[in-house]
Amino acid sequence: MPQKNIDFGKYGARGVKGSEAVARKLDELAGGITTPVTARRGLMARLHYLTRTAHARQAARDAGLTVTDRTLKAWLDGRRRPSKANLDRIEQTYRSVRRQNVARHLLRRLNASGGTRVEIHPLNQSQVPRPLQRVVEYRTMNVRRWDRIVAAWAAGDHQGLDDAWADTIVDLGSQWGQYEYVTNVGFAA
Repeated sequence: MPQKNIDFGKYGARGVKGSEAVARKLDELAGGITTPVTARRGLMARLHYLTRTAHARQAARDAGLTVTDRTLKAWLDGRRRPSKANLDRIEQTYRSVRRQNVARHLLRRLNASGGTRVEIHPLNQSQVPRPLQRVVEYRTMNVRRWDRIVAAWAAGDHQGLDDAWADTIVDLGSQWGQYEYVTNVGFAA
């Protein structure tokens, strides 16, 4: 039943919110720097991405990277190393700016040709006792309008993304509540 998964996992079912799986897939499609921020190469790549132009520097400031120009120059020159908290802030800022930069292109690709085919893999019930298991099959559907989903993802609005995804999976019919939690949501653009 929709919104009835108050105690999800109580009997051993495993999965994630469908909107969280969609966000992971969109992050994967957005691509980006794969070297971890803790490695010098990954740190330098992210800092260059965030400081290459005046527009990029402003976007980084707006996204939460509020260090002084002097500190930023010391990091880029290798004279100082960011603290763990600053490394996390750099990673979050990079992800936020990257999402904003690719959202328009990604939206155009997802909406092209009447939408994108989405595969929904149901939750994992292998640890649920047999009498409590329910039949939940693999489903596919065509999502025609990605505007709200991509806008919420780009803004980092988890609740907005959850609401947009819930409005989208209603197209599954009366069973849509069974897909609130899933193991994976797959699509390509």
